[in-house]
Amino acid sequence: MTVLIADTSGLVSLGTAADHDPNPLDLCLGVYDVHVPQLVVKELREIASYTDAHADAATAVLDQNDAFSVTSVTLDADFPLDDGENAAVTLANKLDAELFLCDEFNSLGLVHASLADTRLVTTPTLLSVFVRTEQLPSMDAIEILEAISAARSWKSNSYVQRARALLNDE
Repeated sequence: MTVLIADTSGLVSLGTAADHDPNPLDLCLGVYDVHVPQLVVKELREIASYTDAHADAATAVLDQNDAFSVTSVTLDADFPLDDGENAAVTLANKLDAELFLCDEFNSLGLVHASLADTRLVTTPTLLSVFVRTEQLPSMDAIEILEAISAARSWKSNSYVQRARALLNDE
């Protein structure tokens, strides 16, 4: 099974649509061997302590904690992103993971440059993969992306707009 490392942003995005059928979080956890650094779980718990859509999404992910592996890693003190991304990149490189799920759109270049041999994917890309592999109908992927976009304030994000256009073409 393909190893996917997830950071907090990607998991929260998937958890945002956890009430959708099919559920993108369940699809991800069913298709990939998902690994999460302990620091990401800590961030999810912090987010879940609030009362908003992000808290609900983080709670949905934490409710699935038996479906992913949690690993503690030593942080790179020189890494210029937050501890969650630092830990996730470190874990991806340590495990030589095939995929890294991250939705930090403003930092994708830095995250990508920090990964050794791991392919960076975002939630819109992951939805597209599910469509291409016939695990998710295109219309469902579009609905899920719309729900996530509304909750995550992605409506004006050009990356997401491009992904939406590609999904419409599939």
